[in-house]
Amino acid sequence: MNDKQNSFENNLERLQKIVDQLESGELALEQGVSLYKEGLSLTASCRKQLDEARLAVSQVTPEGLAPFDANASEEK
Repeated sequence: MNDKQNSFENNLERLQKIVDQLESGELALEQGVSLYKEGLSLTASCRKQLDEARLAVSQVTPEGLAPFDANASEEK
């Protein structure tokens, strides 16, 4: 797969389709299990992409660049 196919947005869209199919209750057991496993893989991929993005985001402080701290911005 290329980067376009593995984009966060595409993974999230595929994950939503899987959820919709699983919630429909119209799948055979084997299909449901297969989709569930695919969903777990997509979830892990999305989480990894989010973690990487979080590490890449920095904020400017009086001391220079610092890692983004979501908790610090919520306290203000």
